Amino acid sequence: MIISRTPFRISFFGGGTDYPTWYLKHSGNVLATSINKYCYISCRYLPPFFEHRIRVVYSKIENCRSFEDIQHPSVRETIRFLEMERGLEIHHDGDLPARSGMGSSSCFTVGLLHALYALSGVMVSKHRLAKESIHIEQNLIKETVGSQDQVMAAYGGLNHIIFNTTGDISIRPVILEKERLQELFSHLMLFYTGIKRTASDIAKTYVEDLESKKDHLSAMHEMVEEAIAILCSNRCVCNFGDLLHKSWMLKKSLSPHISNGVVDGLYEKARAHGALGGKITGAGGGGFLLLFVPFSAQEKVKKALKDLIHVPFTFESSGSQIIFYEPSKEDFSALDRDRAINPVIPFRELTPR
Repeated sequence: MIISRTPFRISFFGGGTDYPTWYLKHSGNVLATSINKYCYISCRYLPPFFEHRIRVVYSKIENCRSFEDIQHPSVRETIRFLEMERGLEIHHDGDLPARSGMGSSSCFTVGLLHALYALSGVMVSKHRLAKESIHIEQNLIKETVGSQDQVMAAYGGLNHIIFNTTGDISIRPVILEKERLQELFSHLMLFYTGIKRTASDIAKTYVEDLESKKDHLSAMHEMVEEAIAILCSNRCVCNFGDLLHKSWMLKKSLSPHISNGVVDGLYEKARAHGALGGKITGAGGGGFLLLFVPFSAQEKVKKALKDLIHVPFTFESSGSQIIFYEPSKEDFSALDRDRAINPVIPFRELTPR
């Protein structure tokens, strides 16, 4: 039995510039953090006593004879990618709901890939987890997704992620003193709107024509540098909140589907009660509402949004981890051991062009 634990993420600035159709021409820039809410994947080799060879348990239960019959796209394509031939049982549990803008789909893929590698006796690097998850989602499943979520799920921490026109991806941890980091997080509030949506569906409404939004995306790109400069200086951290508001106004202009009347109403109500800025996490359309609120106004905002679920959270820096590892002797036959010793393929070789 193997259990992986993979963190969800919050993207502050630069979302939209992490799509290959954009950054392979113009480069991309993202500031994001992982938080202490997790996706858990447990897996084991299934004994040969059942009619099914593969059992997958998530919001549905699938019992299949072949991986080709699996409906869950990430499970099906990850098993295909790893060329696993033995029977499997896979269970998913999450601290946060799916389709909520917290990078849950990529979190699942990274956690599943990590768990299946471990089950096969292969210790895999964070770099490899990230780039192979990007490949699975963008090239095999063919989802309209960016590349930041897989990186954040694999690495964890507060990171400045740079997407180069070559396809290379650079991860630069943002190093802050403990007090400054705490100051940032003490101003952040997270609320669940209850609105579920599929990120790729929202992204399709603007990703296919990013060139026409060049000025907006370039401005969002530059805001990443400004946000990092604020955090790494003695300037009031409230400037970070003001910048979040400007970024959200820009992002909303990319597509009418990024926000809606309900979300706009919640956001304006929060602003009226003291929030300085915020955004819908992820591609937009619903999910979680992130707000930057001075401590003195936080109770007022909670009362104003009393119909929503307030989700306290904090920073995490570990990224995807194997938290339980108990293979039997017969199970410890490494999945294609060449995978463990061959040079890691650079990000750019797995990025669609």
